[in-house]
Amino acid sequence: MTHSLSKRRPSAPVALLLALFAALFVGLAPAPARAQLQLRIGGGSFQPMPIAVAEFTGDPSLGGLVASVVTNNLRRSGYFAPLDKARFPEQPPFDAAPSFEKWRDAGVQGLVTGRVSRDGGGRLKVEFRLWDVTSGQQMTGQQYATDPANARRTGHLISDSVYTKITGLGPWFDSRIAFVDESGPKENRRKRLMVMDQDGANVRALTSGDLSVVAPRYSPATQDIAFMAQATGHQPRVQVINLETGSRQNLGNVESMSTSPRFSPDGRRLVMSVQQGGNADIVSMDLASKAQTPITNGMAIDTSPTYSPDGSQIVFESDRGGSQQIYVMGADGSNPRRISFGEGSASQPAWSPRGDLIAFTRQRKGGFAICVMKSDGTGERVLTEGFHNEGPTFAPNGQYVLFFRDPGGQGGGKLYMVDVTGKVEQPVPTPSYASDPTWSPLLAGR
Repeated sequence: MTHSLSKRRPSAPVALLLALFAALFVGLAPAPARAQLQLRIGGGSFQPMPIAVAEFTGDPSLGGLVASVVTNNLRRSGYFAPLDKARFPEQPPFDAAPSFEKWRDAGVQGLVTGRVSRDGGGRLKVEFRLWDVTSGQQMTGQQYATDPANARRTGHLISDSVYTKITGLGPWFDSRIAFVDESGPKENRRKRLMVMDQDGANVRALTSGDLSVVAPRYSPATQDIAFMAQATGHQPRVQVINLETGSRQNLGNVESMSTSPRFSPDGRRLVMSVQQGGNADIVSMDLASKAQTPITNGMAIDTSPTYSPDGSQIVFESDRGGSQQIYVMGADGSNPRRISFGEGSASQPAWSPRGDLIAFTRQRKGGFAICVMKSDGTGERVLTEGFHNEGPTFAPNGQYVLFFRDPGGQGGGKLYMVDVTGKVEQPVPTPSYASDPTWSPLLAGR
């Protein structure tokens, strides 16, 4: 059982989050007081917000773990500058207001305090408060009851609460990343499918390396990942693995090569590219019946299809105009239209969960860039560029793009994320070389 940290009713966004967390956590949070702490993203003068995450009192080991997860998450977002512990003016109490003047003198605008304890049955209780240091008001507070094994995940949920309350953007810390782990010599790489928390913790392998794996994609609605698997000397096949059971199934026609699998928003269909002779067409497969429906049929290579968040459109790449470019069409193949122009080719489109942007890879003289544009092709912007950048995929809140970068030589790729303003770029830790990332939806309610 959990209790409110305030007698105020939860605000609508917090109430929604609580409903989503009900399967794992129970909590209440107050509506915002008169605090005005807010971070505006974008603009030439943008600076990360100074914030402090105090050590969580109570259980010292788990309290330190939760506080460190929150601190590291906020720092990695690029929108916050957590104060070093050596500069803390006090260890603030949890059940009373902190000394706001001391924290203001330390240059802090936001302060997170917390407490971790265990009940008689060994269950973990984690509480936190977010304070607006300038106004001296509590912005939000919440309490979670869970198994001690979920302490780290509780830190992600607290991070999401702090992040969304201050930025007004959607949550994303309580999510995972699947990717292709690459090991061995570059000419003979072992490629396994792996999954981890978005901050690089809790890495586990989903495939053994018996088949070479590329192009994984999370389902937006189920605990499934689709990917391409290839045995030496054989054509690649689309497979789907269920993360709860570990079961795997092959999809697609055995007579043709199928690539680039992507789920529909409801998780009931896959859209993929199927090779027919020298051409490649896009087909949709019903996962229950395995029935396939052609979507494109022409003398071109159409590949990398991805649904819009509402399922009404598909963005894809095609060489039908002479070079690889990006097109958008109705989900039934109607009204295809080119949306990428400019120097070089464009490929690997990914539609933002918010529906506002399409990320893609642009190849031009001198290297590869990760770009975004609106769904009508306007407003194209380069987020990051270099020798070799590929494979964009969006965070659950649509604010960050994950990709992999290969600097060349005998090494290999590494994962990075960049925000949609292009102002924040961070490495994402992996055990070894990595490529082909895919970002999961939020885990809440799953």
